[in-house]
Amino acid sequence: MSDTILEMRQITKTFPGVKALENVNLKVKEGEIHALMGENGAGKSTLMKVLSGVYPHGSYTGDILFKGRVCEFKDTKESEKLGIVIIHQELALIPQLSIAENLFLGNERAKRGLIDWNETVLKTRELLEKVGLAENPNTIVSSLGVGNQQLVEIAKAFSKKVKLLILDEPTAALNEEDSENLLNLLLEFKKQGLSAIIISHKLNEIVKVADSITIIRDGKTIETLGVGDGITEDRIIKGMVGRDLTNRYPGREPAIGDTVFEVKNWTVYHPEQAGRKVIDDVDFHIRAGEIVGIAGLMGAGRTELAMSIFGKSYGVKISGTIIKNGKQLQLNTIDKAIEEGVAYVTEDRKLYGLVLIDDIKRNITLSRLGKISKYSVVDENREIVVAEQFCKALNIKTPSILQKTGNLSGGNQQKVVLSKWIFSEPDILILDEPTRGIDVGAKYEIYTIIQDLAKQGKGVLVISSELPELLGICDRLYVMCEGRLTGELDRKDATQEKLMKYMTMSRG
Repeated sequence: MSDTILEMRQITKTFPGVKALENVNLKVKEGEIHALMGENGAGKSTLMKVLSGVYPHGSYTGDILFKGRVCEFKDTKESEKLGIVIIHQELALIPQLSIAENLFLGNERAKRGLIDWNETVLKTRELLEKVGLAENPNTIVSSLGVGNQQLVEIAKAFSKKVKLLILDEPTAALNEEDSENLLNLLLEFKKQGLSAIIISHKLNEIVKVADSITIIRDGKTIETLGVGDGITEDRIIKGMVGRDLTNRYPGREPAIGDTVFEVKNWTVYHPEQAGRKVIDDVDFHIRAGEIVGIAGLMGAGRTELAMSIFGKSYGVKISGTIIKNGKQLQLNTIDKAIEEGVAYVTEDRKLYGLVLIDDIKRNITLSRLGKISKYSVVDENREIVVAEQFCKALNIKTPSILQKTGNLSGGNQQKVVLSKWIFSEPDILILDEPTRGIDVGAKYEIYTIIQDLAKQGKGVLVISSELPELLGICDRLYVMCEGRLTGELDRKDATQEKLMKYMTMSRG
């Protein structure tokens, strides 16, 4: 455990107009789990891309030493040959292929130029057993849940004879049970001598599994801490944000008015599995100035409920009633939902929330182009003014509103999504996992934005997998299980234990 497997010295990486890393140092010991912590945009993922060869030698300055040898990786294949394997937050699997095909894609088991399927399936079984996944090697990846897909990625890393495994936000899209299983698996690999670097914003997970923590802030190394020294979550936060964050949730004195939004007898069927109810006779309401939360395990139907309400963008044979300010609505399309003052911030900002190859300016105004247009022609000066106003109001960190949205950190991307929907001037805002993959500092800013929207008299619905988050920001909570509402609690009566009880209340 005392020998060093990796050392990164004085790493500096510059993008046009931005110094992403400045003289960063990182040292990882053999057989340890080393956490890399920092706010969104601090440079964590950039540093790991330098290490894995995504950013090749020559595009940065500084040295990488692996097992004492200086490395100059031209691409990821060169780093993988030495056993450095990175698993990105967005899984790199091909959904239409089988587990076996994914595991050995680009690394095929072949004889005389032909794939040896018997050996491929045999090796796949061995790797799946190693990561504890009881699936047939021929199972199509798209049929697996996100937690099992994550295990396939780890098995793929072992097929490359991994010595240093890098996990970038490995539990961001996982429920509590799958997260726990993955962390336990990581601890088991550690016992077998595997070294790992983990990037995560979930402080409780880091405290549980990490031996050491290196904190990066604004592209610079701040400090390295030993978790065995009694390091607390508050101590880690101080290193990340440069100050004590005494309260992770802004103080709130709600001014709640009359009911502004009601959903009654809402039932939704699965779009592909005929006869399967995904949402079953759900009733809920939101009052003016109220932040309402929906808790539930993955698969409970929370996102399906939100999307089916928002212009029937999910599901078939949808029935039920939507009432806003006493008026019954027919929200049959997304355009109609926006027109009636309903907005939905998706849980997947990169796939559904943003046009990553377009700039911040265009993304912010996309939801209501009519507001900045005349005779169907966009007034570009007006668009610039709007984008600048939102960047200032929501503290979006960017050198320019012409910056590509895909180049922003996760927290700043989320602020662009929020800007887009706030610009549509909604009365009801549905937020699906609004802080997923975001650091504690940016989370606090998002919570403040949510509270400001509620202060304006808007009704806010928050879906989150993080129970402390729901308890910290919501005035009232609904709980879902298997497509039904199983509980309703006021904030003062709600606890994690009560929520979990309702979240596991099956139909039986």
